[in-house]
Formats: sequence, structure tokens, C-alpha cells
Amino acid sequence: MFAGKKALLLDMNSTFMFGEDRFGQSEDFSIYYENIGGTLSSSELTKIIYSVYGYLDERYLDEKYRHDFPSVEEAIVEVTERKLATVEIQKIIDTFSFHELGHIPREYVEALFKLRESFILSAVIDIWSPKKAWVDTFKTSGIDELFSASSFSSDHGMIKPSPKPFELVVNQLNLNNEECLVIGDSVRRDLGGAKTAGIDCILVGGAVDAQAVGCFPSLLDLCDEIC
Repeated sequence: MFAGKKALLLDMNSTFMFGEDRFGQSEDFSIYYENIGGTLSSSELTKIIYSVYGYLDERYLDEKYRHDFPSVEEAIVEVTERKLATVEIQKIIDTFSFHELGHIPREYVEALFKLRESFILSAVIDIWSPKKAWVDTFKTSGIDELFSASSFSSDHGMIKPSPKPFELVVNQLNLNNEECLVIGDSVRRDLGGAKTAGIDCILVGGAVDAQAVGCFPSLLDLCDEIC
């Protein structure tokens, strides 16, 4: 399954980042929001955050938004009943981003470094918020320079399983599809998008499908197989 492969196109959430999308009923969004100077009441903030999440979640499954997915800012404007100051909208975006962001365990950082010894690494990532918090996390974790190319959906509005984010990264790498291998945890988004783009895919995280060229319990197990 690795013969002739030069580059790995890695999914992020539940592939090497975990604990993301903390939008459950037990979350107190006001803690982060007030720490960055937000002035809305906790109840109003919570209503906006949940409304934004619902607005985006509904469209995330809708094929007609696959190449034009709305931004968090656009969602805020759509769901709020009153006009908010630009500075307040940015604080809501930052709060949403904080709760959307996960963490990268140390063992996965080490696995990425090992994989980089054998392959060019790139990333095909679906996120709803602007990418700054993720870029900063990559830098803090020391993995930012491991990736030779990347696609963050919030940069261009194209979300998986569209083949276009995969094609964008392959073009950045200046490689052929046959030289690349997608690694992800979603049958629908990672395998589906990779297949449409004509790229082989390995599933991790417990996902299994006969159309994948391989399935591993985790990226760590895949790394052990290769390294």
C-alpha cells in the first residue's frame, strides 16, 4: 500500500488532533470570552455560540455548501438579531475558535516526526474558524515545519468530501495523485474525497471500509507499520 508513495495527505481532527469541538451543554463559553474582554452577557453569548454552531452544522452536511461553506463571521451575522460591533464579533469568533480547537498529544507529535523521515507530509483540514489558532498550535507543538503543503477549509470555503482540497494540496506538492496517500478517520469525508480525487486512502481511528487501501486503529499504529 506504500509502494511508490511519496507524500501523505493527513486529515487532522481525530487523526492527530483530539478533544476538538467542545460545544457540549456543559461548556461555559463566557470564561474564555470574558478573559479576552468580551462584554456580552453569558446568556447572550451562549445563545449566539449555539446558534452559530447549529447554522454551520446544518450546512456542513449539505452538498450545495461543499465549495462555498460559510465562515463563522458570516454565521454570526446571520443568527444575531442585533448588529454587533466589529470588535465584539471578533471576540465571539475567537471564543468559537478556542472551543473548536483540540490538542495534539506528544506521542502523535513524535509519530509525525517519524513519518516525515519517510514521506513528504501535508494536511487537508476542515475547520470552521479562521486557521490562526491551529497554526499557532502547530508552532507550539513544533510540527509547523513538517508540512510542505496544506489546505484549511476556512481559507477558501471548500470542505471534504469535495476532491478540490485534496487536488489543491497535490498541486502544491507538484506530485501526481498516484504518488500521494490520504490518511484520515472519516469514510465519508476522507475516503470519499480521496476516492473522487483519484487518490488512495488509509483509514485510521477505527474506521473501516473495503475501498480503503488499509485500515489502522490509529495513526500511531500506522506509524509503527511504516517506521
